[in-house]
Amino acid sequence: MSVKEQRRRGSAHRRRTLAAVIAVAAVVGGALVATTPAAAADSDPWVSLPPNASGVDDVYRFTVPNSAIQPATGINGSVVAVEGNFAPGKTWTTLNMGLSGGNWSSTIGPLEPGLYYYQYSARPAWNQDAIPFRNPASPQEVTSKPTWSTLFVDGPGAEWLADVPNGGALDDLTYQSSVTGAERSALVWTPPGYDDNRAEPYPVLYLVQDKGQSYREWVELGRLKQILDNLTVEGDVEPMVVVMGDGESDEIRGEVVKNLLPAAEKAFNISSDGQERALAGIGRGASQALSLLVSATGEFSDVGAFSGYLEQNVGKGKAQQINDATDLIRLYAGNVTDPNYDSTVDLAAKLGRAGVEFQSDGSDPETGGTWDTWQKNLRDFAQRVFRTPGDTGPSEGHLALEPHSLPAAGTTPTPWIDENGVVTFETGTEFAGANNVTVWGNFGPGGSWPRTPMTKQLDGRWRLTMPVDSGSYYYKFVVEGSDRKDTTNPTTVFSEPNWSTFQVPGDDTLRGEYTTPVAPESRGKVGIMNYTSSAGGNPTRSAYVWTPPGYDPERAEAYPVFYLQHGGGQTWTDWIEVGFAAQILDNHYLKGDIVPMVVVMANGNGVNFPNEITQRITVAAEATYNVSSDPEDRALAGLSMGSQAALSTLYAMPGTFAYIGAMSAFTNPPANANVAAINGGTKLLRIYSGDMQDFTYQNTLSLISALNNRGIEHEFAPIIPGPHSWDVWQKALIDLLPRLFKD
Repeated sequence: MSVKEQRRRGSAHRRRTLAAVIAVAAVVGGALVATTPAAAADSDPWVSLPPNASGVDDVYRFTVPNSAIQPATGINGSVVAVEGNFAPGKTWTTLNMGLSGGNWSSTIGPLEPGLYYYQYSARPAWNQDAIPFRNPASPQEVTSKPTWSTLFVDGPGAEWLADVPNGGALDDLTYQSSVTGAERSALVWTPPGYDDNRAEPYPVLYLVQDKGQSYREWVELGRLKQILDNLTVEGDVEPMVVVMGDGESDEIRGEVVKNLLPAAEKAFNISSDGQERALAGIGRGASQALSLLVSATGEFSDVGAFSGYLEQNVGKGKAQQINDATDLIRLYAGNVTDPNYDSTVDLAAKLGRAGVEFQSDGSDPETGGTWDTWQKNLRDFAQRVFRTPGDTGPSEGHLALEPHSLPAAGTTPTPWIDENGVVTFETGTEFAGANNVTVWGNFGPGGSWPRTPMTKQLDGRWRLTMPVDSGSYYYKFVVEGSDRKDTTNPTTVFSEPNWSTFQVPGDDTLRGEYTTPVAPESRGKVGIMNYTSSAGGNPTRSAYVWTPPGYDPERAEAYPVFYLQHGGGQTWTDWIEVGFAAQILDNHYLKGDIVPMVVVMANGNGVNFPNEITQRITVAAEATYNVSSDPEDRALAGLSMGSQAALSTLYAMPGTFAYIGAMSAFTNPPANANVAAINGGTKLLRIYSGDMQDFTYQNTLSLISALNNRGIEHEFAPIIPGPHSWDVWQKALIDLLPRLFKD
């Protein structure tokens, strides 16, 4: 029987489910110091649920007293922000805060369940460096990054990161290092029910951190305790001890093999058998783990490389030694934004050429070189060590490790979007002298607008790469506080000259499903209708008009018609240019969800809208297109100011439009509103709102209350998470369209 088979059979004999174990053994030893687990993640008094948050989950408000900034930074900041991993792919981004009543505040959400890390910052001006700081009343959370704090959002999908009652214990291990000539420390996790006197020593997993990290980050940002507690209690891992050693050493073999291993084995009931040891690391730590695989073959049976690389080559003879002595080598990488993505691709190729047997977890498409990725790597690796091999392939949904490159700088329109939804923004060289350039776009949670920092390249261009969910987006560059257009993006937004738009295809989100363009032959047509307005001077105005595929201007039965209005500060182009209304209509029509209709998007600025819509816009539409004048074949909806236009028309001229939609709505019914006529002439009145981040949220609630009090029949759609933004209005339109012109 081989050594490997003996080890595996022994592991199978030891395996047990610990769901019933609730006691935690006391650890006693002269070199051990009890360690308090990471403080509660919501302990920052500056983080709270926003007012009026009832019924809305995972939205948070960050509030910094203005009086706290000068003591923390030495300046009186004119630009105050909260920075954290809130952008897509958990990319680090900035949320500017507004000053009101002596406090700076910003609201964000809903946040997906998981761990977030953040800091506050202040700067005297946009062209000066930001000074980070933290709430001094918040417990210290991240040893190597003293301005950071953490926020854990519990919920579906993050159960494996949540606290476990009566979980394992954390202890500090101190030992004398012959490499540094000084005392060093490690952090040790022991499983629930750990028995220092157990006859059979525990297998042990050693972990080393990346350059610039602290070994304590495995617990502070990696949530190792929670991950291992959950896995152990559920019986998904072999009961083991985990030693988080300090990999800050150029002599890693001497530090780990000659110093850390003997110290840990003396202090804990863990095995000294190489077949009962595993080793993994991040970045440089992964390189160190792999170098020990080569230089200390047999000391560790299982080796994991998280975002790793290997500098030395491996000969055929050494490869055979490694294969004989090692049970598991598994490579992990984030998506192409992981700084070590290409290195991991090269590592896999190097091991393959040498004949080293290894597994690849592929590339995690969701996150890059961040703790969000390494948490998942740790969870996967811990379930594989000291166990009989099961599925050796990548985790579900992971992509193959393949070479990746971006177009040469300045050669294509931007942003660049690859087949996996990774988006790269790039400026020209005109901002080479700037100190601060960000992308300000609706990529944040719920469609919020964080400012995500770009990185200056050697040629003076600035670049940002991050994964983005499918959907339509709009953005602009902010250069030291000044809004700038991405001049290499050919899209335009008439009402916002600095904006650009782009589309990430796909159906992984609702907006992605409905804003991804359909095949050209399945699209409706978008034309322009000119008409004379009732505004002063009778100016000629324009409207976009969408007609369905197969539109027949001679059809005997006139088409029902939907009049769709923009909001304040916008105009007739916005539903097409920013709202992607044509794509939404095309997708609905292709799915068979809507009846063939004509949609008119006119200019509602600066007019008495009930008169404008009934005397000018509808008249022009009926003269130009084969559309019905029957109120039961007419619908009217709008967003924000457009909701006011739709509702005021309903109140003033009930029965003129049988279908009314109001998004981010306001305008309560006047005292003289004819309730009977409104109810009798309206088949559908449907109201939409964003959550409390939508500045019309309270107005909408007031409207709903007024409609109820007056007895006006209506539907209040479920709250759409997000602020006063196109994300909310697109989802409202997606919901409204199939409800029109149907009995």
